[in-house]
Amino acid sequence: MSLLQTPTTHHNYSFFQRLLKWIILCVLIGFCSGSAAALFLYTLDLVTDFRETHVWMVALLPIAGLIVGWCYHRFGQHTEGGNKLLLATIQQPTQKTIPWIMAPLIYAGTLITHVFGGSAGREGTALQMSGAIADQLSKPFGLNPEDRRILLIASIAAGFGAVFGTPLAGFIFALEINRKIPLRYAMIIPVLTTSLLADLVTRLWGIPHTSYTIDLIPSLSWLNAGYTIVAGAAFGICAFLFVQLMHVTTQQFKKRIAYPPFRLLIGGVIVVLLFGCIGNSKYMGLGIPVIVESFSQQMELYDFALKMILTILTLSAGFKGGEVTPLFFIGALLGNALSIWIPLPLSILTGLGFVAVFAGATHAPLACMMMAMELFGKEVLPYAAIACVMAYVVSGKKNIYQE
Repeated sequence: MSLLQTPTTHHNYSFFQRLLKWIILCVLIGFCSGSAAALFLYTLDLVTDFRETHVWMVALLPIAGLIVGWCYHRFGQHTEGGNKLLLATIQQPTQKTIPWIMAPLIYAGTLITHVFGGSAGREGTALQMSGAIADQLSKPFGLNPEDRRILLIASIAAGFGAVFGTPLAGFIFALEINRKIPLRYAMIIPVLTTSLLADLVTRLWGIPHTSYTIDLIPSLSWLNAGYTIVAGAAFGICAFLFVQLMHVTTQQFKKRIAYPPFRLLIGGVIVVLLFGCIGNSKYMGLGIPVIVESFSQQMELYDFALKMILTILTLSAGFKGGEVTPLFFIGALLGNALSIWIPLPLSILTGLGFVAVFAGATHAPLACMMMAMELFGKEVLPYAAIACVMAYVVSGKKNIYQE
């Protein structure tokens, strides 16, 4: 009898060991990623407010870019890949540990981009901070390659969910952008748990998230569905142009300027000159006040195009941040502009553009549907599903996370 019991006892012991290990890992990643996101969002608000009262600082963007570029060239060459490095490590989890210095470098680099007026986002920073922190746990916990892969996917969910306040979208996003990885049930609970915990921790630190309101969602009819398909196609074309121009511009900077810090210097000069021609600060940084305003009133028809141009120049030159919040801006303002020709309420077209351009640019339509529900309410789901899928179909084969 004892011979039969021994393997069962050993099996139970191994199961509870593994369960305890993942409970500890989820709590650690959730706390660290949520706290890092809270610190980042808090300081990002501070530097944004400071820039808005000291707009002259935008003139120093080229010098700031040169300093950031030199720091990365000197200390962070192994982290330059950013989100692409994180995704490549998930694809091949036998690679060496992601350097811890990625977290402070991307944090400081993003704050510098924003305080000096660069047009950039924040999700790239949250993902890289979360991934770099989480990967430091892989060796102390003796994780095998498959467990390390789950750890890093969970860190993406945690970073995304915490920085946007959308933990369910973060969970789906982390799985969706790693669609080449076979989905295993062993992934689901750690990834979901970590995303929920990170969002909870960020909120416990007292960090608020922006609220967006769609004031009128009409009942779905065949006619309204047709209008949504047309809008979704426009959002997909916009996503396609963003991705293609981003890739081309990045390659041109690399081809024509060999020394990386000089790319940021030259790119900064171009961005500053464009800001001087535009004459206002609405396209600087995240642009969240403009996004919020676009849900309730008609904006300029060209707003989305100017934001796209400035974001592509900022990021392709090598400034740090992310693409997602600028994509929210571009999509929301494109939807706002389309309301002149498409007879759907302004706020719903703005909200659909907010998520659908992002869906097309990242090839993550399911995550964007969930984000729409978390941000705007479940009533928007039928429209969001149509717009996001249509944008994904039209946006082409490339996304922002591919070379």
